[in-house]
Amino acid sequence: MSDFSGELTRPMAEADQVEKSMLSGTGMSIPWLRKQMETVETGGKKEKDFAKTTSACLGLIQEALLKHQWEKAAEYMHSYFQILEDSDAGKRQAAPEIIWRLGSEILYYHPKSNVETFSTFADRMKNIGVMNYLKISLQHALYLLHHGMLEDANRSLSQAETWRYGEKSSSQDILINLVQAYKGLLQYYTWSKKKMELSKLDEEDYAYGTATQNMRSHSWKTSVNLSALIQIPGVWDPFVKSYVEMLEFYGDQDGAREVLTNYAYDEKFPSNPNAHVYLYNFLKREKAPKEKLISVLKILYQIVPSHKLMLEFHRILRNSDKEEHHKLGLEVLFAILDFAGCTKNITAWKYLAKYLKQTLMGNHLAWVQDEWRSRKNWWPSFHFSYFWAKNDWTEDKALACEKALVAGILLGKGCRYFRYVSKQGHQGLKKKMKRMNRAVKSYSIVDPGL
Repeated sequence: MSDFSGELTRPMAEADQVEKSMLSGTGMSIPWLRKQMETVETGGKKEKDFAKTTSACLGLIQEALLKHQWEKAAEYMHSYFQILEDSDAGKRQAAPEIIWRLGSEILYYHPKSNVETFSTFADRMKNIGVMNYLKISLQHALYLLHHGMLEDANRSLSQAETWRYGEKSSSQDILINLVQAYKGLLQYYTWSKKKMELSKLDEEDYAYGTATQNMRSHSWKTSVNLSALIQIPGVWDPFVKSYVEMLEFYGDQDGAREVLTNYAYDEKFPSNPNAHVYLYNFLKREKAPKEKLISVLKILYQIVPSHKLMLEFHRILRNSDKEEHHKLGLEVLFAILDFAGCTKNITAWKYLAKYLKQTLMGNHLAWVQDEWRSRKNWWPSFHFSYFWAKNDWTEDKALACEKALVAGILLGKGCRYFRYVSKQGHQGLKKKMKRMNRAVKSYSIVDPGL
């Protein structure tokens, strides 16, 4: 490992000598590697070919990475540095980014690597191929953040923020904005800590005023760094959340609403469920009218029907005065339970059992039939098979009871699931079924063949 890190810092002329001698990461000569790298077998004839050599080396590195053989991959990296001297201009230009991606992956997982070694490699690679300077600086900063080195990360981002290289810098405006935004996140972290400290102070205390001024200074710097990025179409969740939190803290509700509305509805931005979640939570804090909340959640429902907020969406629809909302409320519950990840959600089954009763008692059998029509061929095996009855009863009796009630309504008492659970003699189920039977007695959407 020490030889690998030394390889990254020694002059290129010295690096050339290492490539020729094919030293391993422990300083040992590897004759078989030299033979494999410098010679390519073609129809029994040995042929020295620079392009084939580097290609073969890259293949060996990739194989070592796939097998998590970090030390072996580090050995191969010595030889791959020769790609920087490739006569093909295209390959030579692409080489620095390839070396960085391979090397950073190796150093991240290598058992003998450390922060100093990684930083040495990053600093070396920043100056090989100027177009990669910002990418490497950003990834280096994230690595430092991962190790809790906030000041070092901030310093790395500050250096990258001022980077310019002739006309080429204009093509990297987005990267510069991203660097500034991550710097803004670090400033937000400092601001957030000061906010916590402020909450512990008495408003009459002199220290309260000083702390408030410091917070405003940090919030201004942060907002400048974050606001530029979130104007660019993309998915910027952590940056938007941080920016909105500060706007709300200082009472700029209109500004926060505008940021979240644009983030959710601007067609230039990619579809993003979180954007609608953030807008909904903001409107909820503002105690916005139910119609606004429903309009936001309706879009979220179209994007992610199984989202955890859908149960809350159902409750809002259920309590609405509009019949169309009541119908949609039933549709939402069925849609949630279409997904395998929600099959054990006892709240969803409780809501469906209760809402089926209300819907049928409200003379809306057609609503239930509409939802069941597209599911009657696959829900019985997906939810109500004998296997699931036995499994659910063993793992969660309360869940099994709720599902049995739904199965009884949709498939009748002859359903395997209902029969199995009812035979267990669960008193709670019998009491519920007596009440439920009165509600469904006059209605039948049963598949008698199950």
